[in-house]
Amino acid sequence: EEWGVLMFFMNRRDDPKGRGASEKLIICGPERGRRGAELKVMSGVEAKNPGYFTKGLKEKTSDKKGFDTDRLLFRDDELSYSLGKQGTTRKKLEGAAGAIMEYVGMTAFIAGTLMERRRCRDFLTWLLQQRRGSVTIADVHKRDDATEMFIPDNCKGWVTGNRGSELRRMEQETG
Repeated sequence: EEWGVLMFFMNRRDDPKGRGASEKLIICGPERGRRGAELKVMSGVEAKNPGYFTKGLKEKTSDKKGFDTDRLLFRDDELSYSLGKQGTTRKKLEGAAGAIMEYVGMTAFIAGTLMERRRCRDFLTWLLQQRRGSVTIADVHKRDDATEMFIPDNCKGWVTGNRGSELRRMEQETG
């Protein structure tokens, strides 16, 4: 239901079965939905069979304006941090950017239009930067995907809440 696609396995009678054999999964529907479902399947297969899709993969950034997929390789604990509890951080990044983002092994696959992919990459980069300290975004006022607010020092603790709980609550409440 998430991607609005139809998926089924297809194979020929003469396809070899046995060790190392594979079957063809067919994904039908619109391009965006097909790619989202494909990445979800890839993530699951990679978890069960590490390296199946990611062995030898390199980072990839496309300049194509239309729909395409970029890849970003995670280092160290970046994956778990950007995934969040039960995948909530990944879903927030994906939703805020309007892109499709799925983690396949230690690789983030970011699919969408050029603007969606750039936004998602920016948001992910800022998220990872804030682990090491304060983040500065140059010319944030020129972005059409961010709103800058000034919060009085004596209210920062209230806005943040205990370990960011109030910010998380507001994020969840506002979608």
